[in-house]
Amino acid sequence: MRMVQRVLFCFLLACVLLGAISSGRFAAAMPQTAANPAQDKDSADIEKAVQNYMDTWNKHDVHAVAMTYSEDTDFTNAFGTHYHGRAKMEETFGPFMSGVYSETHQTGRVRSIRFLKPDVAAVDVDWEMTGAKNQDGTMRPTRKGLHSLIMTKQSDGSWLIAVMHVNEFTNTPPLTPQTHQPPAR
Repeated sequence: MRMVQRVLFCFLLACVLLGAISSGRFAAAMPQTAANPAQDKDSADIEKAVQNYMDTWNKHDVHAVAMTYSEDTDFTNAFGTHYHGRAKMEETFGPFMSGVYSETHQTGRVRSIRFLKPDVAAVDVDWEMTGAKNQDGTMRPTRKGLHSLIMTKQSDGSWLIAVMHVNEFTNTPPLTPQTHQPPAR
């Protein structure tokens, strides 16, 4: 008789669990396996946009780098300096890209993407930069940090950086804006 009771208890427990799962009571606790094809494509497009940013940086083409940002972008560097607008970024970064950052190489890996809306995503990118110089021409140590981005989907389907906050985990002193290149050494 005990064996029949155990089988009956297990059967009833299975029915209750299946009913709860199918009614959605445990849906929040269970991982979602159904993929969202639109978000999957957008995630891939965001990763490509981040790689495009890195590639244009590594070519030291300040205009191409600026074009990875939205027209009304907001950028805050690791030292707390804020720039508004693509044109201001291009104007400010030009001397750096032809000066102390002229030999830099930057890599990045998307750590996370969170869609705030279908056309707005918060993106964290682990980054590393080599080849940066101090203003006296001496080499800086390898820089590492986190780019915290808000990216927006454009009408053509591309993703641009609307907000970027640079977080640096290495201790490097701030650079001052350059008006000319440092002497070659």
